[in-house]
Amino acid sequence: MKPDLKQIQVPIEAEMAQFEHKFRDFMKSKVKLLDHITNYIVKRKGKQMRPMFVFLTAGIFGKINESTHRGAALIELLHTASLVHDDVVDDANYRRGFFSVNALWKNKIAVLVGDYLLSRGLLLSVEYGDFHLLRIVSNAVREMSEGELLQSYKARKLDVDEEVYYEIIRQKTASLIASCCAVGASSVQEDAEVIERMRLFGEKVGLAFQIKDDLFDYGDEEIGKPVGIDIKEKKMTLPLIYALRNADWLTKKKIIYLIRNRSEDKKAVNEVIAFVKKSGGLEYAKEKMDGFYQEALAILEEFPESVFRNSLKDLVTYTIDRKK
Repeated sequence: MKPDLKQIQVPIEAEMAQFEHKFRDFMKSKVKLLDHITNYIVKRKGKQMRPMFVFLTAGIFGKINESTHRGAALIELLHTASLVHDDVVDDANYRRGFFSVNALWKNKIAVLVGDYLLSRGLLLSVEYGDFHLLRIVSNAVREMSEGELLQSYKARKLDVDEEVYYEIIRQKTASLIASCCAVGASSVQEDAEVIERMRLFGEKVGLAFQIKDDLFDYGDEEIGKPVGIDIKEKKMTLPLIYALRNADWLTKKKIIYLIRNRSEDKKAVNEVIAFVKKSGGLEYAKEKMDGFYQEALAILEEFPESVFRNSLKDLVTYTIDRKK
């Protein structure tokens, strides 16, 4: 039977319940409007998978403590700030099916809210001297920004090969999950080698997670993400990269033309999707995703078995088997 989030959370049920209250406290402000907006954000948070990665990793290597909670909050604060800013950059009106902050309160307020959340995360670490955690998370935020910029630059040229694709998703997505696992380990012990192994574990999970997300673009599952949205945004994902690499010159030229000039045309997008499916792009991407998944599990197997390790393994499986 496939694991569900409720079962996965069992070893850290108390910690997750505490975290909800602690996170709200960390976001509090003396400004009424700010409290109103942050309360709106908290109420609409997703599955809380990032704190789960932090707490389960910490549980494997020691006793979950206040530093673990602050590390999880730091990641959530900086990540939430980046999402608020992303919605402004993308001019997005929705986030997880709800109105985005910029849609309700306009861009100026949204940017300032993002800045506030960023400063709360930094101050939280400075106040308690969690500089080792701040270093891990700040590095992830830098990588996320670089990954987004690299993807934007490459979208203009449409010249992403497989190596560049892995670098983009490593920075954009995998760096955050990697930081969750590194923070979890670092909050309960000081062994640099263990922390690095868990960082690498999280990176492998993040790579597999993003490839799974890219596969959704081809409509294999009933999901919230619109089919073809990556093609519309001229994002070169692994199924498409593989299909183009194995296409003849004329077909490649035609597909590139459709993406560059007709990505707003539903018929053209469907043609690109059909081309990728026919070329075996989905099967190739699934194979690569499974490779990263197996590499992540192999790293996890290096450490002693426990309820935390078992749940973390189930959480990895959940991220790969998810339908949305």
